[in-house]
Amino acid sequence: GGRPSSLQLSSVISSWLRGMDPTLERSFRGHKDAVSSVVFNPNMKQLVSGGADSTVMIWNFKLQLRAYRFVGHKGAVYSVAVSPAGNLVASGSKDRTVRLWIPNVKGESTTIKAHMAAVRSVSFSSDGQHLVSASDDKTIKVWSIPAQRFKHSLAGHSNWVRNAKLSPDGRLLVSSGDDKTVKLWDSRTHACIHTFYDHTALVGTCQFHPD
Repeated sequence: GGRPSSLQLSSVISSWLRGMDPTLERSFRGHKDAVSSVVFNPNMKQLVSGGADSTVMIWNFKLQLRAYRFVGHKGAVYSVAVSPAGNLVASGSKDRTVRLWIPNVKGESTTIKAHMAAVRSVSFSSDGQHLVSASDDKTIKVWSIPAQRFKHSLAGHSNWVRNAKLSPDGRLLVSSGDDKTVKLWDSRTHACIHTFYDHTALVGTCQFHPD
C-alpha cells in the first residue's frame, strides 16, 4: 500500500478512561498524498491538516458541513497550527513560505516569505500574539501576529531545524533538529541558554510540559 492520505479520529481518551481499546469514530478522506501534520482547532469543531499534495484541509466535525480545501502553497505542507482563539491557521511549506488562513469557507490567506529553505514547523504562542517557524535554513524565526511582522531570528543549529515552540509563559523557546540536539533559548535575550546532546539521531519534535 501507499502512504496514508486520510485522517482517522479515534475516541482514544474516552476509551482509555473506560479501560477500553480505542474505537474508530470517523475517517476524513480528501488529501491526494501523504498527510504530514494534523491538529485540533481549540474550538473542538474542526481538525486542520496539511499534506504532501500542497493543500491545507479544514475538516468540520458537523456532518452537514463539508471540508474546506485551501490551495496556495507551491510545495508540500509540512506543518499546520491553529491559534489559541481558533480564528487563524498557519501552515509551513517546502516552498519556503508560511501562510496564514482564515478557517472558513472563503479560505482567505496571506503569505509570509519566511525562510531561505523549507519551513518544517509552525507554532503559535499561548497568547496568540506570536508565531514561531523553523526551517531547513538552520534558523528559527519569531513573527508578530496579527501584524505579521518579523521580530527576530535564532541561529545556532548546525543542520535543519525540525521543530520549535515557545513555552506556555513565553519566556523560553525550545528547538530540535537534524544536528541531533535540543536547544533551549531565552525569548527576551534571544540567547541559547542550554543544548541537550543526548540524542544519537535527528530530533524530529520537541514540546514543553504544560507545567
